[in-house]
Amino acid sequence: MPSLPIYNRDGEEVGRYDIEPDQVAPRINKQLMHDAVVMYQANRRQGTARTRSRAEVAGTTQKMYRQKGTGHARAGSKRSGIRRGGGHIFARRPRDYSYRMPRKAIQAATRMAIASKIQDEQLVVIDELKFDEPRTREMAKILKALEIHELSTLVATESHDPNVYKSARNIPKVTVSPVSDLNALSVLSPRRILVTKAALDVIKQRSAAAASSGGAGDQGDDGDGDQT
Repeated sequence: MPSLPIYNRDGEEVGRYDIEPDQVAPRINKQLMHDAVVMYQANRRQGTARTRSRAEVAGTTQKMYRQKGTGHARAGSKRSGIRRGGGHIFARRPRDYSYRMPRKAIQAATRMAIASKIQDEQLVVIDELKFDEPRTREMAKILKALEIHELSTLVATESHDPNVYKSARNIPKVTVSPVSDLNALSVLSPRRILVTKAALDVIKQRSAAAASSGGAGDQGDDGDGDQT
C-alpha cells in the first residue's frame, strides 16, 4: 500500500502514513470537481454591478434633427445606446449569481479533490501542529523546514485551533481550515496541503463511512462547510 512520509516540526521524517487515493475517493471525476469549483466561485460574486439604461441617463428627449433632408441617418434621442453618453442597451442590474449543486455531489467533489492532491504528491503530513499561544515566527519556521514556505499552502487541522489560525493568518499565501470546512475550491486552490496526522485520520474515517453508506455520508450540510 502506498504511504506518505510523516514529518515533525523540524522537517525530519518520523514515520509513514498508509493511504491510497482510492480510500478517499474511488475515482476522480475532473468535470465534477470543475463544476463544484465554478459553483463556489459564482457564490462569491457580489452581483452588485449596475449600469444606466437610456431612460436613466441625462439628456434631452428632443429629436436631434428633422427626419428627412439632412443627409444623415434618421435619429431620435441623444440618449440612445448607440451614441456616446447614451444609456446601455442591455443595462446591467443587480442579480444573485449563487446556486447549489446536490449535497452528495459537493461532498464527492471534495473527496476527489483531496484524493487528487494525494495522487499528485501535493499533500504533506505533519505529526502534530500545536501552539501554546499564537506564534507566527514558529509557524513560518515549520513551513520553511518542510520546504513549502514559498508555495501557497492550506493548513488542515482536525478541528478549529485558534492558536494555529492566529499563527498562520499573517503569512502570505497560507490559509488555515479545519477538516469540517474543507471544500473542493479550498483544496484545489493552493499548491500544497499541510495536514496533521489526526486530521488525515478524520478524512480517512469519513471517506470510509461515506463509501460504506453508498453515498456522501452524514457529515456536513449543503453550505461551504464539512464537505468531506
